[in-house]
Amino acid sequence: MASTTYAVHSLITNSGFSSLYLSTNKVLPSCLLLKTRSSLSSRASCLAFSSLQEKKKASVPVGMFSAKPLTFTGWNQTMRRRNQVEYPVASAVAADADGREIEISEGYAKPSKSFAERFPALVTGFFFFMWYFLNVIFNILNKKVYNYFPYPYFVSVIHLVVGVAYCLVSWTVGLPKRAPIDKELLMLLTPVAFCHALGHVMSNVSFAAVAVSFTHTIKALEPFFNASASQFVLGHQIPLSLWLSLAPVVIGVSMASLTELSFNWIGFISAMISNIAFTYRSIYSKKAMTGMDSTNVYAYISIIALFFCLPPAIFIEGPQLMQYGFRNAIAKVGLVKFLSDLLWIGMFYHLYNQLATNTLERVAPLTHAVRNVLKRVFVIGFSIVVFGNKISTQTGIGTAIAIAGVAIYSLIKANMEEQKRKASLSPES
Repeated sequence: MASTTYAVHSLITNSGFSSLYLSTNKVLPSCLLLKTRSSLSSRASCLAFSSLQEKKKASVPVGMFSAKPLTFTGWNQTMRRRNQVEYPVASAVAADADGREIEISEGYAKPSKSFAERFPALVTGFFFFMWYFLNVIFNILNKKVYNYFPYPYFVSVIHLVVGVAYCLVSWTVGLPKRAPIDKELLMLLTPVAFCHALGHVMSNVSFAAVAVSFTHTIKALEPFFNASASQFVLGHQIPLSLWLSLAPVVIGVSMASLTELSFNWIGFISAMISNIAFTYRSIYSKKAMTGMDSTNVYAYISIIALFFCLPPAIFIEGPQLMQYGFRNAIAKVGLVKFLSDLLWIGMFYHLYNQLATNTLERVAPLTHAVRNVLKRVFVIGFSIVVFGNKISTQTGIGTAIAIAGVAIYSLIKANMEEQKRKASLSPES
C-alpha cells in the first residue's frame, strides 16, 4: 500500500492544488478525466470530485500535477501501478483565488452562476426601478435648482462635469476598465457628442423656462422627428402604420401647448431643438457603432460633450454669474446647499442615463420602449404633484393623447425591429 501511495504522489506533479478529495462512489471504466488549463491550475486552491452523470472516456497522463502530500479519504478503489495511472473524474468543483466556485465539466472550467445570472428578472426589475427613481429625482431637483439659480447653460456643464469625474474615478478603480480610443473612433464619436451636448443644453433651457411636465410633453414629439429623419435624411421607407401612430402625438402636443399655463416660446423652441438634436444623435450613433461596451462609449461621449458645452456657458452666462448669479444663489439657500444641489443633480443625471443604456442591453427593444413611455408618464405625474403645477383640462387631455400615441408608435417600431432581428437570425432557405 505504501508503494502504491508513493506512486500516486510521485506521478502527480505541478497542480497547485493544496488538497484533493476523491469520492467513495464506484467509478465505472467509462468516464471523463479531468483536463485543466494552466490558468486554472495556478489559481485553484481546492478540488473536489463528484460522481459521473454521463459516461465518457478520456485520460490524463499522470505527471501533470504536483502538490503537498495528498490525503485520500474513503479509499475503496483498486489502484494499479503502470507506466501511467488513469484517474476517473466526472466533474470537479474548485475554488478560485476570489473564492468563487469553478465547475470543471468535460475538461472545461465553468465559473458558477453569479447572482445576476441566477435571478435575471430580479436584477432587470432593479435596473428599471433605479432608472425611474433617478430620473424622477433628477427632474424634480433640477427644477428646484432653476427656481433659485436660472442658469441652464452653466448647470448643463455641471451635469457633465460631475458625470466625467464619476467616469474617471470608475476607470481608476477598474469598474469598468477603460477601453482604449484611437483617432478614428474619436472622429466617429465627436458628432454624437455634439448632438448630445446640444440636446442636453436645450432641454435644460426648456426646463428652466417652463414647467417640467410641459417640457416632457413637447419631448414626446421626438419619435416624430426620428421618423422624419429616417425617411427624408437616411432614405429609409417608413411604413404607413408608423406615420398614423404619430398623428395622436402631434395632436396631443398641440392641444397641450395651446392651453399650457406656463407656456413661453423660449421653452417651446428649446424643447423642439432638443428633439432635433437627439434625433441626429441617434443617426450618428448608428454610424459610430463599435465593439466598445456602452459604459465606455457613454463616458467618452460625456467627456467630448463637456468641451462643446463650456464655451456657451462662459460667453452667455459667465458675466452674469460673476456679477450676481453665484452671490444671489448663495444668499437664498446657502453655500453648502447650493454646492450639494449641483453635485447631486450632476450625479443623478449621469447615473440615470447610464442605467437607461445598461437597461436597454438587458431587455428586448419592445420592453424598453414601453418602459420608456411609462417613465415619461411618471416624470410628468410626479412633477405636477411636487411643484403643484396647475394644468387645464385640455392640457391634461392633450398630454394623455400624446403619451398614448408615443406608446403605440413604440410598440409598432419595436415589433418591426424584432421581426428584422428574427429574420436576420433565421437560416437561409
